[in-house]
Amino acid sequence: MEEDDVAEAAQEYLDGGYSAFDGIMEGLVDGMNRASRLYEEEEYFVTDVLLCSDAMYAGLDILRPHLPEVSNDDKVTGVIGVVEGDTHDIGKNLVKIMLETAGFNMIDLGRDVPLTKFVETAKEENADFVCMSTLMTTTMGGMKTVIGLLEEAGLRDKVKVMIGGGPISQKYADKIGADGYSQNAVEAVKLAKRLLNIA
Repeated sequence: MEEDDVAEAAQEYLDGGYSAFDGIMEGLVDGMNRASRLYEEEEYFVTDVLLCSDAMYAGLDILRPHLPEVSNDDKVTGVIGVVEGDTHDIGKNLVKIMLETAGFNMIDLGRDVPLTKFVETAKEENADFVCMSTLMTTTMGGMKTVIGLLEEAGLRDKVKVMIGGGPISQKYADKIGADGYSQNAVEAVKLAKRLLNIA
């Protein structure tokens, strides 16, 4: 939760000649994933997670400029958001940061996103994939609806669908016809690369 300490550690890490990408994925993200886990286990409160998030951003500000450049034309585009009826977005924000860090162009729709908005944005932005999350069982069904809407719009074969969040599982992803499920931000990056055949 200490911004200055994280910034200092990030700078020392770079000065030591280590890879900025590894520092982000195995340092900052790993720490944030642990903070999210402590929150789910009710060891941390929302305020603690937000402090951790600020500390992570402090580290990111130092490491991100040292990532290899990827031109926008080459970037794969994803649409990400929390499905309608749910306002929990810490996990979604983490996944977005990780995917951006890994070179994806991410369009963030925020939280409590109307289901049609996922489809409209995917169409407008010519997106390669859609990421949806929820922490509530009551809003899980919205994910299936979005997949149905993508089919109706004739986009389903062009757009990969990734889902995640507390109550979500691989079994649920299979059941609703999603392309993949990931349980945390690091896995989400691996999954996106696998689904989109990116080395």
